[in-house]
Amino acid sequence: MRFSTLNELKELCLTESLTMGRLMVLEQSLETGASEAAVMEQMTAYYGVMKEAVRKGIQEDTTSRSGLTGGDAKRVLTYFSDSGMPALGESACTAMAYALAVSEVNASMGRVIATPTAGSCGIIPGVFVSTQERFGWSDEHMVYGLFAAGAIGYVIANNSFVSGAEGGCQAEVGSAIGMAAGALTELRGGTPEQAVHAVGLALKNSLGLICDPVGGLVEIPCIVRNGFGSVTALAASDMALAGVRSVIPSDEVIDVMLEVGAAMPEKHRETAKGGLAQTPTGRKIMNQLYGKGGKAKE
Repeated sequence: MRFSTLNELKELCLTESLTMGRLMVLEQSLETGASEAAVMEQMTAYYGVMKEAVRKGIQEDTTSRSGLTGGDAKRVLTYFSDSGMPALGESACTAMAYALAVSEVNASMGRVIATPTAGSCGIIPGVFVSTQERFGWSDEHMVYGLFAAGAIGYVIANNSFVSGAEGGCQAEVGSAIGMAAGALTELRGGTPEQAVHAVGLALKNSLGLICDPVGGLVEIPCIVRNGFGSVTALAASDMALAGVRSVIPSDEVIDVMLEVGAAMPEKHRETAKGGLAQTPTGRKIMNQLYGKGGKAKE
């Protein structure tokens, strides 16, 4: 790729009068040797999987194999439908429900797209599918948005972490929030500079978030964090479009995420040895799932 930082990405977009999404299509084509049409076709297929995961999470049984999770997306939509007055408003409530839906599909062994990981797979679909429904955008428009998210994720992955085992949940859910926020800002007509500010604003709000899966499963608290993450992405996009800037440059925020993740204790990096996983209830669930000896029950 011709860029390694968000600032370089922004400058390329400005110099070549391209959106981040369109620039990334060109870069991906050059990198892989595939035609631009082939690159777009593949990403379109990925978006189809995301939309199907949303549908499945809303309409089908998503009870996980452990029995710990499932059905929360439906509960949120039912609450919204019955009350008609969620505190978040219709748009954010729908994005949250869709993010929960996709994450529940993942927990129930369904098919998802890792964005950037399976543990954070609900945030981008939740944001993208809900806003597409709201504004009536075409699939092609959304696919360019996915390429914009990919460009942001590329920078984060190469300068920090996207794995909870390496950098905590800030690396998984945090990265997904930043990717969604920046891409959504562009989809809504924001400039490359505003999109980059959205990334920094989003990432700053998730710095230090630990990875503490109860029972070592990508369920508790992972699923609800996807729901909250989708709402944070919407908020960061709104802030950026309103002219709010990330005073600490977004590339520096990414560097801080690396610093914080590297300093994070091992017990808070996807080991289930600390945090919520080691609360009395967390340990009780662990024993119910695996028995006192730590092995899975037959």
